[in-house]
Amino acid sequence: MGSLQQREENGEASVVTEETAISISPGSIHGFESLHRLLEANLKPQIFQEVSRLLLGLNCGRPLERICLPEAATSLSAENNFDLQAFSFHADKELLRQQRVVRVGLIQNSIALPTTAHFADQKNAIMQKVKPMIDAAGASGVNIICLQEAWMMPFAFCTREKKWCEFAEPVDGEATQFLQELARKYNMVIVNPILERDVSHGDTIWNTAVVIGNHGNIIGIHRKNHIPRVGDFNESTYYMEGNTGHPVFETAYGKIAINICYGRHHPLNWLAFGLNGAEIVFNPSATVGELSEPMWPIEARNAAIANSYYVGSINRVGTEVFPNPFTSGDGKPQHSDFGHFYGSSHFSAPDASCTPSLSRHRDGLMVSDMDLNLCRQLKDKWGFRMTARYELYADLFSKYLKPDFTPQVIVDPALQKKI
Repeated sequence: MGSLQQREENGEASVVTEETAISISPGSIHGFESLHRLLEANLKPQIFQEVSRLLLGLNCGRPLERICLPEAATSLSAENNFDLQAFSFHADKELLRQQRVVRVGLIQNSIALPTTAHFADQKNAIMQKVKPMIDAAGASGVNIICLQEAWMMPFAFCTREKKWCEFAEPVDGEATQFLQELARKYNMVIVNPILERDVSHGDTIWNTAVVIGNHGNIIGIHRKNHIPRVGDFNESTYYMEGNTGHPVFETAYGKIAINICYGRHHPLNWLAFGLNGAEIVFNPSATVGELSEPMWPIEARNAAIANSYYVGSINRVGTEVFPNPFTSGDGKPQHSDFGHFYGSSHFSAPDASCTPSLSRHRDGLMVSDMDLNLCRQLKDKWGFRMTARYELYADLFSKYLKPDFTPQVIVDPALQKKI
């Protein structure tokens, strides 16, 4: 790669040096929005095509097709400086079933004001920042959209300071009401991940996704099943492990589920949503580059393959600086930010194909058409459900949960002989 590189900014290419690229676009990859765009700009077309096939897979034997979105959506993207991409997943045509194409969207965003601003101002500013992206989704005919984890606040769960609990709100609170209006306006199902305050149960706090129907009604909620205990993720200080199981919500456009953030590291969590019949599973997240970025394109894609459903992965973007330094308990010096949230939101399909990622450093809206018939077609092709032998694992789990569990280990007799 030469010292001069192409840089994409608002859809236009400019030339920057390696020395200045990172300073121009903090969080970018040498001035590029994403790895995919870096490769596209620096590889010959034939080589890039082959590399893309290996990295993104093929959908029904061919590369994903880009969708041309209406001018109303692209104008909002240009005016508000958010990345906008759209792709189409196909399924094979069937003789006895009609196509079941649904248009789905993901939104990633940075916070809008410093964390030192009044909490009400922060929340309102984020809402106004997100609204043009939802408007663009509405103009594009999106049927279902999911926002990022705790989208209506900074991800303050690294600080251990309880003042951030003020952002928690009831299921039918301010964020939900804001999105209900947009759901009605655009006939859109909206997944609304919030910090929930359960006023009926002693103000217990949960990390919750509220599923809003296309008529503005609340279909139901799911609470985050797995809480991390790693690095700066001090979430157990703020909220409890969820108590809602693995619900699948049957909406006007398909059966959806929500695997919130850290739950993506638990294969059984993904499995349970599949056993309950999910066709699309959203993974609203907040994760930083140093810790998880190599895992990010792998786990959701693997879940889509193993469970024969689509996955929408959403990660917030930007660096959030807090007024008081904190430590991780790992011996490292105290610091005031969590690290860079690397965006990179994308879709994965059950046939192992996936979209390129959204920007690593800008707000973004990813749109995808997906034929839900592909879910059953891949179940028929691979037979994972029929060959899973769940009874073997149910027996192992029942034994493992008992205090007197003994691992099934067969020791080589030769190891016990005296030499």
